[in-house]
Amino acid sequence: MSEHRRKTPQPQGGGRAAARRAAQQPAGRRESSRRATSASPSDAYGEEEPYSSRAEARRAAQRGGGRRRGGDGEGHGRGRAADSRSGRKRLIDYPRAGKNGARRWVPSWKLVSGLCLGFLGLLMGVAGLSYALVATPEVKADAEAQNNVYYWADGSQMVAHGGSVNRQWINYAQIPEEMRNAVISAENKTFETDRGIDPMGIARAFYNMAKGGDTQGGSTITQQYVKNSMLTQDQTISRKFKELFITLKVGKTVSKEKVMEGYLNVSYYGRGASGLQAAARTYYGIDASELNASQCAFLTSLLKGASYYDPAGAEEIDPVGATPEKNTARATFRWKTILDEMVKDDRLSAAERAKYQEFPMPNPPRKDAKLGGQTGYLVDLATDYFLAHTKDGTTERQLAQGGYEIHTTFEKEKVQQLEAAITKVYKSTIDEEKRPDLDSHVEFGGASVDTETGAIVATYGGQDATKHYTNNADATGAQVGSTFKPFVLAAGMQYGVRDPKLGPDQSESERTPISPKSVFDGDNKLKIEEYNGQVWTDEDNNPWFQTNDGDKSYGDIDLREAMRESANSPFVQLGMDVGTDKVKEVAIASGLRDDIYMADAKVPSYSIGTSSPSAIRMAGSYATFATSGKQHDPFSVTEVKKKGIVVYQHKKTPKTAMPSAIADNVTDVLKNVVENGTGKPARLDGRDAAGKTGTTDGNKSAWFVGYTPQLSTAVSMFRLDDDEKKKNRKFLEMYGTGGEKQIHGASFPAQIWHDYMTDAMEGEKVMTFPTPEPIGEIVGTPSPTPSPSPSPSPSKSTEAPTTPSSPSPSSASPSPSDTCGAFGWECQDNGGTNTGTDSGGTDAGTTDGGTDTGTTTDGGTDTGTTDGTTDGSTGNTNGNGNGNSNGGLFGGSG
Repeated sequence: MSEHRRKTPQPQGGGRAAARRAAQQPAGRRESSRRATSASPSDAYGEEEPYSSRAEARRAAQRGGGRRRGGDGEGHGRGRAADSRSGRKRLIDYPRAGKNGARRWVPSWKLVSGLCLGFLGLLMGVAGLSYALVATPEVKADAEAQNNVYYWADGSQMVAHGGSVNRQWINYAQIPEEMRNAVISAENKTFETDRGIDPMGIARAFYNMAKGGDTQGGSTITQQYVKNSMLTQDQTISRKFKELFITLKVGKTVSKEKVMEGYLNVSYYGRGASGLQAAARTYYGIDASELNASQCAFLTSLLKGASYYDPAGAEEIDPVGATPEKNTARATFRWKTILDEMVKDDRLSAAERAKYQEFPMPNPPRKDAKLGGQTGYLVDLATDYFLAHTKDGTTERQLAQGGYEIHTTFEKEKVQQLEAAITKVYKSTIDEEKRPDLDSHVEFGGASVDTETGAIVATYGGQDATKHYTNNADATGAQVGSTFKPFVLAAGMQYGVRDPKLGPDQSESERTPISPKSVFDGDNKLKIEEYNGQVWTDEDNNPWFQTNDGDKSYGDIDLREAMRESANSPFVQLGMDVGTDKVKEVAIASGLRDDIYMADAKVPSYSIGTSSPSAIRMAGSYATFATSGKQHDPFSVTEVKKKGIVVYQHKKTPKTAMPSAIADNVTDVLKNVVENGTGKPARLDGRDAAGKTGTTDGNKSAWFVGYTPQLSTAVSMFRLDDDEKKKNRKFLEMYGTGGEKQIHGASFPAQIWHDYMTDAMEGEKVMTFPTPEPIGEIVGTPSPTPSPSPSPSPSKSTEAPTTPSSPSPSSASPSPSDTCGAFGWECQDNGGTNTGTDSGGTDAGTTDGGTDTGTTTDGGTDTGTTDGTTDGSTGNTNGNGNGNSNGGLFGGSG
């Protein structure tokens, strides 16, 4: 073969052919060939040695391009360039291969889009995991915190009290549809369809914020509800992140109704009002359910920031930007905008919108009602009454947590009238600076009860509930004196006097019902006898001598005249003839309670008022006479609601305390007292009025209790030592108090009664008492030798024996030391309340409208201890309380 056809020699190197040829050569030649290859001229140019196989080349590529021997003078090395020339691809081409300079560091669109998709995928994974793990937190306690709202009898708010926040939670059904629509149109148009988050709203908020405009629309109602009720108010990224997932969870798991209900109940509306109900009461004085569309639009505007939308202004926050003028302008514009938006959203008809052309100006802000004045006493009475009568077991602790609407019987105008009548006496007659020893520590108490229902319409507890803590309308320990006598007269007509020839326990057929015309001995210092004619003696065998007011003797006198003159002797003897146990039965049936304030009925003085019931109880019991024997327990609460649900409602349960003939005859006798007797200062022009004065031993308390056909009122007056917190406070004499020689029921108490009742009955229908029918028999035998009437200043020789003829303590009511002291401070283990039982203990308002709470044994003193001590000049501090207005030997009454 010619030489020019000879193949060009193949380079010695890699590949299968080279391996095969090398294998065919002798060993010596293969070695020389390798040596020749290692000395290849290519070494001078920095070229790589040829690889012996593809596997070796691949491994070299993975190592970064093999052994670098040098450059080619153009910057091309053997690393990445060689890899690029080989056509191999990397997972992430960055820095970019095949690019020079800065271009190598500019990522490709594939890389960017890939990274974005990866990041979004990661975010979605994290979000899904977070959503799955996040739990809807409980609503914060302060978001649900409420107070209790007390209402006057006419439905207007008296005071919000008892909780940390002025809020009253209402249910979705109680929220007006107009309010819901106004909030949706103003705050979150997609509320009914969104999932709690409104992406378009968020975008709109960012856009508006970028323009420096209104950011409304960024947060949905659900977001705001979550923020206000479940989360803190800090603005950290973590809280915002948490809010997002909780909102999504709430949007999926909580109904729209519950979200709307929660949002409107937790939102703040300004003026201290949290929640729609408190806002409606604060701004318009009505319940939320009574709001119209115009008022709803205004209240919705407050959600944007009450400080800048309340027409009253908030200059204490921003003296320049929150003036009343600027706030009114802002509120008016937003109110109009909201109404117009409601029309656009088909949430309000154009015809309805046309009705609201004037801005619904809210009520001026009023100062927070404190518990001073009479308000504190009224709140306490209503609270105690509700707790004593609740049917669902509401506890004091639950009540303290708030949320209750307590509707009371108190009539604001009558409360003010009673307070004004008493204040008038304070200012005109009581002068502590002029008579510090006589006019200091003077107290008045009062209560007024609707005769037909027992509703307590007014009370007077003291000059200020924040300064004088004892409620004087409640039991104070002040004995009622002769105001107790009507119960004795009623007992005589109902049960009759006993036959002296028979035993003490006689049947009704063996007794003789009496007439008010029955005659009894009215002498002063009358020796009191048992029903059978035996002289009554105590355990020490001492007889009882009963005195009259002013030591006046009346001789034989019928009961009607004895009541008019307030003679004691006839009624003490009548009580003995009928039985003081029967007198007690009538008193309890009429409305008094058999509790610690009821004196010992085993002693003669029981019949002339040694008991110390509250003014509320006395007014309620006299109302029984006004209603011809129908008795209604006094009450102070008509209804209690929580979250719109009625949890208590008063039910009228009248009882027949006595036949109408008896009650009407008592009324006729008491009417004579007002028209012709000791009660003349209480006469009302053009109206029937009946009542009785009462003054106790030592001139330590004075009462007037009376009634018209519609209203029964009791007024008390007394003095106590200066320290209200002392355990054993003492009643002080009232000789010289107010510039009067002595205080009678016919003085200041009757004057107050007259002034109050004149105002309270103004405009009321003029009614007359029923004409009494004849009743009972005229009984009673005059004393064969009546005691002569003593001189005004009897000498010691004409007085009763100096040795006291009082019963021993064992036969009488316990003395103050035997019970709990004047105010029973040591008997307050149960907090001074009786949980509504009818036996013993205090009267925690179970039937007096919440009365007699706080001091368990007010009236523990002077409750029926013996009359008949020789300490007549000092008023017998052992508690005869029998009504002796001049502190006579054994009592007496005015």
